[in-house]
Amino acid sequence: MIVPCYNEQDTVSELLARVLASRWVAEVIVVDDGSTDRTLELVRSLHDPRLRVVAQGVNRGKGAALRRGFAEARSEFVVVQDADLEYDPGEYGDLLGPLLGGHADVVYGSRFLSGRPHRVLYFWHSLGNRALTLLSNAFTDLNLTDMETCYKAMRREVLDSLVIEEDRFGFEPEITAKLARGGWRIFEVGISYRGRTYAEGKKIGWKDGLRACYCIVRYSTLGECLLRRG
Repeated sequence: MIVPCYNEQDTVSELLARVLASRWVAEVIVVDDGSTDRTLELVRSLHDPRLRVVAQGVNRGKGAALRRGFAEARSEFVVVQDADLEYDPGEYGDLLGPLLGGHADVVYGSRFLSGRPHRVLYFWHSLGNRALTLLSNAFTDLNLTDMETCYKAMRREVLDSLVIEEDRFGFEPEITAKLARGGWRIFEVGISYRGRTYAEGKKIGWKDGLRACYCIVRYSTLGECLLRRG
């Protein structure tokens, strides 16, 4: 389990309590990405043999935090878990099911593929997520419903085959493109989602959407061919 976090003092303690309570969790690597609040202090106050804490020192972005966490991970399966309580650790069994059954190498938890509870929030965010997923699918020839989801679970050997370059939220389209290029077996499962507002700490913005478009083109096979022609 990799938990990147930046200024999540209001949620990180509850989130980690729920993560560590899961029977599916063998290790938890928290990467504090230069938090300026009490996040790192709160994480370090927890004592569990499965928990390891890595402090980045300065804020480098979610992709950079995940890159560090992936390098530290030792478990057979690795799951990405944000520290903001938007995603439910109680659903790890659903995420890991296709991996444990030997059917998948990677599993995405889709917010748009289930009848589970969803907090009703921003129309334009939802539209933007779907548009980016559509664009990503066009360049990768996948048929995902939620490319931008936080919940991505994968086998250790899949991670070992990847080199993550993006430091911020461009991680999502980058890893999707590289998974497609690698020919890995990707499954989706439906998950619940309790989104939060900007007042509650949401960090992604429109500039990240533009970067995502660039990453979709930059890292996909089709995009690489088009860039070479240009």
